[in-house]
Amino acid sequence: MQSGTTIGILGGTGDLGSGLARLLAAADYAVVIGSRDKAKAEQAAQALASQLNATVRGDDNRGAAQASDIVLLCVPYSNHDAMLDEIKPVMTGKILVDAVVPLVPPKVSVVQLPAGGSPALVAQRTLGEGVHVAAAFHNVGAKKLHSGEKADCDVLVFADDAEVRQKVIALADVVATRGVDGGVLANAVAAEALTSVLIAINRRYKIPGAGIRITGLPAHGAR
Repeated sequence: MQSGTTIGILGGTGDLGSGLARLLAAADYAVVIGSRDKAKAEQAAQALASQLNATVRGDDNRGAAQASDIVLLCVPYSNHDAMLDEIKPVMTGKILVDAVVPLVPPKVSVVQLPAGGSPALVAQRTLGEGVHVAAAFHNVGAKKLHSGEKADCDVLVFADDAEVRQKVIALADVVATRGVDGGVLANAVAAEALTSVLIAINRRYKIPGAGIRITGLPAHGAR
């Protein structure tokens, strides 16, 4: 098991959440899949644990957050703020990695930033100083993750605390080509908005999952 770290994935039965769960569990992290439907989460966890011979269990979203050291928030944008309110009482001292993008149907290929600004900044304001909020995984095509292989793209990681960024970069290294330090949490708005651009590119060029690559970095420049 990776340093005894438990990763909770809220929205872990969705496309992105389940893909992240697969690769992180395969890398020997203990994973707790969270869902509004606890039975559905338990079923998904049992199937994944059996396939990978890994430590995976399911719970409702709050239970998954409570049981974990690092919590990945992968719910739809429409559920973002309500989910933060639900888990806030059990998040003190933990890291929240906000992967939520502000997609507003039906025009999900058009950037529509919310009045409240970046969802990641909303998360930090809601959860307070006792929680370390990071942002990552916005631009990873979920379908890439379900192959069981790393996504062929870079993952931008944002947080105000440099040590937190490094911890999340280590997770990104597991699921994609590499994690790249994108700086403070306020910068996350760039990656959040970029998702709509990538969706537009997917549609125009008829490809399943456009990603990004940061050029010019030395071999270990992501750190």
